Amino acid sequence: MTDDAIALDPPPGFHALPINIGFLEANGPLHVKVEGDRLKLGLRVEMRHCNPMKICHGGMLATFIDMLMPFTISYQGHADGRFMPTVQLSQDYMAPAPLGCWLEGEAQVLKVTRSLIFAQCLVTADGATCLRANGVFKLGPEVPGGGGLSRFLQSLRNQG
Repeated sequence: MTDDAIALDPPPGFHALPINIGFLEANGPLHVKVEGDRLKLGLRVEMRHCNPMKICHGGMLATFIDMLMPFTISYQGHADGRFMPTVQLSQDYMAPAPLGCWLEGEAQVLKVTRSLIFAQCLVTADGATCLRANGVFKLGPEVPGGGGLSRFLQSLRNQG
């Protein structure tokens, strides 16, 4: 696929996340799809996400999963409106995610304690598994105005 031929539109059912601040905005655009209690996060790999080989940079993939797991945790009601600093993040890069591919990830919450949440996820590139990961997140303080993302995700759930 050439740089000019990259389709930027997400697959049907995905909605742009309304995140317009700092690091999250610079690394998007991110898209989300909700189906009941399940949340899927998506990203079209653009040149700005790639290394010199036109493959999604490992740091971008780490950023993607570091958003996927906390968004899922929040969506499922385990930390609604709270900041979740990453305590541990481990990923296994299994296959390349080339320029223009659709990255799609889904996470599972494994355990919730008084102060930590454990999660895991799988990410695909155009349907082929490219990354698996697990993470531990601390239940932090409430995010000022942090209910915005939760309200957006719940509105998608209510539409379904």
